[in-house]
Amino acid sequence: MKKRIFLLIGLVFVTALLSGCTEINQPITSESKGFWNEYIVYPLSLFIIKVAEFTGDYGLSIIIVTIIIRLVILPLMIKQTRSSKAMQAIQPEMQKLREKYSSKDQKTQQKLQQETMALFQKHGVNPVAGCFPLIIQMPILIGFYHAITRTREIADHNFLWFDLGSPDPIYLLPLIAGVTTFIQQKMMMAGTQHTGQMAAQMKMMLYLMPIMIVIFAINFPAALSLYWVVGNIFMIVQTYFIKGPDLKAAAAGSAGGAKK
Repeated sequence: MKKRIFLLIGLVFVTALLSGCTEINQPITSESKGFWNEYIVYPLSLFIIKVAEFTGDYGLSIIIVTIIIRLVILPLMIKQTRSSKAMQAIQPEMQKLREKYSSKDQKTQQKLQQETMALFQKHGVNPVAGCFPLIIQMPILIGFYHAITRTREIADHNFLWFDLGSPDPIYLLPLIAGVTTFIQQKMMMAGTQHTGQMAAQMKMMLYLMPIMIVIFAINFPAALSLYWVVGNIFMIVQTYFIKGPDLKAAAAGSAGGAKK
């Protein structure tokens, strides 16, 4: 089941990404054709333009629209987080079932699946519930990325110390993007327990992802870096309120370990 879920997520992600990648360098306008352009990218681009006309600043418009988009998908994020926490809570019982039915023969594996589904029903856990919010979010976030990079008007304006259409000349925004990415990932991992290879992979991603974001942000237009920074800050605040008890427990555990 897990393989099917991850395959489904992967297919949706790749499809959404490739649907617009061939046009990433083409400006988005009302004349742009195709479902991806007409119903996702252009409406988001137009939204940015209209907010900029109202505020008089494209940088401020990106900040406002980023926050609005994050607020719109917030219920999905909450549902995904709760589903992940519910799955995490029953991991010890699932591990016992795996040990009990460790044989690889077909009958034993069928029994394992039956017992696992009974465990899900007992605790009211839907293993697929955490995947659908992610599937819905990805096209929106990727579409917003396209809207920022393909809206001509953005490149012609500046904000604070940088031109929105050029990389940050003093590299401050990329560094902030990297640091906020690290903090956001660290908070998301708080309260979750992984062992063995999974733990090693999570730790590697914790440090690798911020480095990648910094490298990309150094070379990409500052408008995109601004979007990453605002999105990360929103996620940090969101995670703090959603996972407050987990974060406090993790902090207390770290403090206790340090004293020993």
